[in-house]
Amino acid sequence: MALKPVKRNVTLKDIAQRTGFSVNTVSRVLRGKSEIADETRETILAAAKEMGHVRNMLASSLRSGVSNTIAVILGDVSNPHFAIMMSEIEHYARSLGYTSFLINTDEDEEREAEAIHTALNQSVDGIIICPTQRSPRNIDFLRERHIPFVLIGRREANTSYVICNDELGGYQATRRLLDAGHREILLMGGPGYISSAAERKAGYLRALAEAGIAPRPELMVEVPVTAANNCAETVDRLRRNQVRFTAIFAFSDIIAWKCWSCLQRANVRVPEDVSIVGFDYIQSRLELPFQVTSISSHKRHMSTTAVDVLLAAIRSRSIQKVEQIIIDTTLSEGQTVLPAR
Repeated sequence: MALKPVKRNVTLKDIAQRTGFSVNTVSRVLRGKSEIADETRETILAAAKEMGHVRNMLASSLRSGVSNTIAVILGDVSNPHFAIMMSEIEHYARSLGYTSFLINTDEDEEREAEAIHTALNQSVDGIIICPTQRSPRNIDFLRERHIPFVLIGRREANTSYVICNDELGGYQATRRLLDAGHREILLMGGPGYISSAAERKAGYLRALAEAGIAPRPELMVEVPVTAANNCAETVDRLRRNQVRFTAIFAFSDIIAWKCWSCLQRANVRVPEDVSIVGFDYIQSRLELPFQVTSISSHKRHMSTTAVDVLLAAIRSRSIQKVEQIIIDTTLSEGQTVLPAR
């Protein structure tokens, strides 16, 4: 059976022959240059569209040094929190003339390094990244090579970032449970090397101290922050060991949901027996039959601000000015907190 010939890409010369204009004029129109008559521009663009012209972005970027493309490197796209943020980044960047593409790391440092190299091999103008933070080596790599980048959701010193006020969020969540009369509050936190996890724990501890409650080590646990975590096993283990708690403050809504499911299987009612507060306020974008009381990190604001910070760094074409932006969190009331029994 004969193979079908591969259809070649439409060239500038093809469009020039179709329209009667020079290759230079066609090139200027397709690159968005000014000082071209409207009628000429419309004729060339219409012909290019009809003929199926696809602009060679790689060749264009090699000529100009600009690709109008950014990479977004996130930790766990199976988590709706990250999916929502990527959607916001993509939509806003596109409105500003930039194409964005996503690379997932599964919170793995080696995959993160591969993601960075993949992005650079695609000649991106800059990177938005939620770092794994197991070590500083990947961020140091970006910094040492003067690649425009901004962290989102997590922070490191001497680096541009856009984050929510995680310490405030941890305080607000714990304060809500304390105000409902809970004194035995289980913190289902993320690994301590992640800045947001450490700061949410600091807010939890501040609220306890303010209420005159001594923190209990057995009520402060760390679990992986990916959707494929084992937090349900942790809750089961605590209950088997008869560690008493009447409320849970979870690092994320994903962890809150998993804790809820685990308790439900054990015939423990939420919120009648155990109250829960999550983090991220995912249900702001999802129609769910249940509403977790959650801390809103204002995902849209964070996402669009991160794009603005990155594009400012890209356009400056100089040593990147460090921009560090913290957005205050708010408590969104749901259906998972009741007064302690």
